[in-house]
Amino acid sequence: MYGLIFLAFIGLALLIVAAKTIKIVPQSSVLLIERLGRFHRVAASGLNIIVPFFEAPRAFYWTNVRPGITSIDLREQYIDLPPQPVITRDNVTINVDSVVYWMITDPIKSVYEVNDLVGGIVQLTITGMRSVMGEMDLDHTLSNRDQINAKLRLILDEATDKWGVKVTRVDVKNINPPEDVRITMEKQMTAERNRRALILTAEGDKQAAITRAEGEKQAAITRSEGEKESAILQADGAAQARLKSAAADAQAIAQIAQSIGNAEQTTQYLITSRYIESLRDMTRTNNAKVIFMPMETSSMLSSIGAIKEVFAETGEKSEKKDSLPNSPNRRELGQ
Repeated sequence: MYGLIFLAFIGLALLIVAAKTIKIVPQSSVLLIERLGRFHRVAASGLNIIVPFFEAPRAFYWTNVRPGITSIDLREQYIDLPPQPVITRDNVTINVDSVVYWMITDPIKSVYEVNDLVGGIVQLTITGMRSVMGEMDLDHTLSNRDQINAKLRLILDEATDKWGVKVTRVDVKNINPPEDVRITMEKQMTAERNRRALILTAEGDKQAAITRAEGEKQAAITRSEGEKESAILQADGAAQARLKSAAADAQAIAQIAQSIGNAEQTTQYLITSRYIESLRDMTRTNNAKVIFMPMETSSMLSSIGAIKEVFAETGEKSEKKDSLPNSPNRRELGQ
């Protein structure tokens, strides 16, 4: 009986010693092994043998981490911060929440250089956010998130370097201004959009008016050029017509003068002919109620008689020429 109890005690003691001696560390995790309260070595992932009762893994207590844990996770982690009140430079209180991505690069420093690593990162993020956004107006905080993220990452990375932590990314998720400020901003944005719409409409009307004026200008220039060319062509046509008419009149007058042979009689004949044509045109006019005679009737009749005498004399001269012995007509008859 006592022998069984002794064996059970020995077996239990061996199990306890084995549990304290054999440590299996997961992948991407490490253990900090202390010997008699001092740091001794880092146990990497896999199977590790430690000396029981002399060596033990170091436990740490971090915010939002299960208390008394001994393995340190080397993977990238994140901390989701709840909304925090931040006062901008123009004295507007806004609520900002963010996410911080970080990873442990030196597990020894992360345990021995700071008491609460996660709590320290949270507090650094809050104070850095208030410092960065406190230098900006509300409009800049809403429009420059990339700049805020870059500044926060730089501040946290420099502060946590001595803790063996690398801050890889900081993202500001939401920026919530107070309700009255939000309503005012919406009204301001509506007014700004209306102003831009009016400006764009005015610019469009201006461009349309300029284009319309340019078109009217080109049309007027083209119309003037066309009228100019038409007037020139009409003037050229009228000049050529007058030249041809004058040439025809000159040829007719030359033939009349050659036929009459007397300059005075030729002039009298031409004046009388023009007079008769003028009378004929005056009688054809529908609007003329009274016809004024530019010459006396006796003078006109005497002129017509003179024309008759001229033609008679011209006929006698022609007959005399035909009666001459050497005239071409008599030769033709003799033959």
